Amino acid sequence: MQIQAQLPQIPVQTLIQRNEIQLDLKRLDLVHPQISGNKFYKLKYNLQQAQQQGKTAVLTFGGAYSNHIAATAYAAQMLGLESIGIIRGEELAQRPLNPTLQTAHEMGMQLEFISRQTYQQRHEPDFLQQLHSQFPDCYLIPEGGTNALAIQGCQEILTSEDLNHYDVFCCAVGTGGTLSGLIQASDSRHQLLGFSALKGEFLTQEVKQFTDKSNWKILDDYCCGGYAKISPELIQFIQTFEQQYQIPLEQVYTGKMLMGIFDLIQQGFFQSGTRILAIHTGGLQGRAQELGDMPKISV
Repeated sequence: MQIQAQLPQIPVQTLIQRNEIQLDLKRLDLVHPQISGNKFYKLKYNLQQAQQQGKTAVLTFGGAYSNHIAATAYAAQMLGLESIGIIRGEELAQRPLNPTLQTAHEMGMQLEFISRQTYQQRHEPDFLQQLHSQFPDCYLIPEGGTNALAIQGCQEILTSEDLNHYDVFCCAVGTGGTLSGLIQASDSRHQLLGFSALKGEFLTQEVKQFTDKSNWKILDDYCCGGYAKISPELIQFIQTFEQQYQIPLEQVYTGKMLMGIFDLIQQGFFQSGTRILAIHTGGLQGRAQELGDMPKISV
């Protein structure tokens, strides 16, 4: 079985069209029921490579709420590959699995919980060699799926119509792969804004490894203090947004991005006449219970 080579046309919904500002949302959450959003694009060429190399399993890394972990588990099962997830936080092994890890487990992923200190070695050659020795038939995919093949896939998120119509492209940032792909697809006419899910400027350095373009910026003003952290303001924004637009969000990535975009529009950050396309990167299996029932999806 092959990953679908040609995607159906992805719905784009208008959220704001007033005061000479247009904000549209590209619904990558509708790309695939399980391999949702940007993960479809990140995994596409990596899994093709794994098959071409004759590997029997894929191994990857992630935290407890990693959309990448859940998507990789499903995609591997779909292709008849085994999957191993190296999960940050050895204490999680003694706790009930959250919805994200439960999804991965149900898809057959072998979950290996390691300490946060050891997890920091995930890019170190010695640690990677140790994993290769332990799992010799595995194709290794980095944390968040971000590598050159993922960026190649993420360039396909933007169509020629998108590039001709919009001035600004926005996406949430976890490891920088999706933003890097969008940057590489863009040209000097465009501005790229990444809304970091984490506190700190290190993601800017990560993205610089994949592009030499300068038409982009990463903001961490709306990360609510760090990865997977939330605030009453974020919960209120998501609930209000879902009631108004009937589009489901989650609190780790897309919810924070949209809260940031709406705030910037209110502040007058964008020039009159700006056309903005935000990317809904999926990950809805990680939606927090306190957000309430998920709204009915409309397109």
